Amino acid sequence: MAALQFELQHTDPGTSARAGKITTDHGVIETPIFMPVGTVGSVKAVTQAQLKADVQAQIILGNTYHLYLRPGLEVLEAAGGLHQFMGWDRPILTDSGGYQVFSLAGTRKIKEEGVTFQSHIDGSKHLFSPEAVMDIQRSIGGDIIMAFDECPPGGSDYAYAKKSMELTHRWLDRCVDRFTGTKDKYGYTQNLFPIVQGGTFKDLRKQSCEYVTSKEAPGNAIGGLSVGEPEPVMYEICAWSCENLPTNKPRYLMGVGTPWNILECISMGVDMFDCVMPTRNGRNAMLFTTNGVINIDNKKWEKDFSVLDEGLDNSISNYYSKAYLRHLMKSKEILGLTIASVHNLAFYLWLVKQARQQIQQGTFGSWKEEMVVRLKQKL
Repeated sequence: MAALQFELQHTDPGTSARAGKITTDHGVIETPIFMPVGTVGSVKAVTQAQLKADVQAQIILGNTYHLYLRPGLEVLEAAGGLHQFMGWDRPILTDSGGYQVFSLAGTRKIKEEGVTFQSHIDGSKHLFSPEAVMDIQRSIGGDIIMAFDECPPGGSDYAYAKKSMELTHRWLDRCVDRFTGTKDKYGYTQNLFPIVQGGTFKDLRKQSCEYVTSKEAPGNAIGGLSVGEPEPVMYEICAWSCENLPTNKPRYLMGVGTPWNILECISMGVDMFDCVMPTRNGRNAMLFTTNGVINIDNKKWEKDFSVLDEGLDNSISNYYSKAYLRHLMKSKEILGLTIASVHNLAFYLWLVKQARQQIQQGTFGSWKEEMVVRLKQKL
């Protein structure tokens, strides 16, 4: 089977936005793309059939930390990998588990060898080393697997960010060694993406981009943003990182963010995004729509029988009314969580598809300026 291929198809004349095509053994991904997060082998409250038909997801994420703990590698290997286990025949990206481990600040220890942590399920102790994380992701079976990195907190000072970045680079060497020394498990090619770190410091980010680029991986990720730093700083570091990463490889900005964050970062040259926001916010009554943000809990929607979003063409957004969804949320009906989650994901995938069309037409810049204002409105 073939390694991941990236074809750069269009660039927007007024910005650094790009439209491209990623080809994996599980199918093609048209960029820019948003990847729904399926933490434990499911995108919360959404069926795989809905992901295909309504959301039109081209690739989803699996979470290494959570899948390692439950159902565990024995079950996943017996199933033939995560694709088979969850009934998903399109591409999957697995994160390294690094971010989850680092968010467990009270129960983990970082050493050169790796990170020891306690399971949030039963308190058992585990070690994630770069080698172990490669082996685990081989067993899970993602088409794209991520290098093990340390994600420093948003307010980290220069000394910490530098030390952390250097550790991430040493771990990357070990990831590459282990990855190249092991075979794909399930008859299709897996692809390793390294992660750029360096906090909010441009010189460190440049160093990290250069180090990551030297590995000549099929794609590269930008990590350590949207972790508490101010939004303008996030944009500045994202743009700087894109400038210092190769143009002929996909660029993946990890864990970002709002619809307007995504549009701004597309304009800087990012190709791939993921975030829990559409599903998490949906479960908490926040809807992203083609006209702005709705808090469906508000009384103003109680007798509003118009559909959730006439601008979207799927069986959820232009079928159920705002009044009905509000009623489900107030009644704590599970169906409400599904409707809100599917709608928000469908909106995110619609947004990146629109962005792609605008890039192809050479009109992305002016369209983005209008859309950012529109999407931020509170309805």
